[in-house]
Amino acid sequence: MTLRKSRFSAKTALTALVLGLTAPVLAACEDEGPAEQLGENIDESVEESGEAMEGAAENMGEQMEETGNTMQEQAQ
Repeated sequence: MTLRKSRFSAKTALTALVLGLTAPVLAACEDEGPAEQLGENIDESVEESGEAMEGAAENMGEQMEETGNTMQEQAQ
């Protein structure tokens, strides 16, 4: 009598079980609640503030460079 290997391993069964249990949970997460919307609004505000600060820093750097060039020209 020979033993045949099963087509399904324990790993395959575990993967199927995990996918079967998580699919309904993920489907339920599609609707955005007020807390999730608030979180997205905060993320957008932080990103916009960061971009504004980068722009201000860039402008300040350009002005400082111009001031330095002017000072060098006057010193000559």
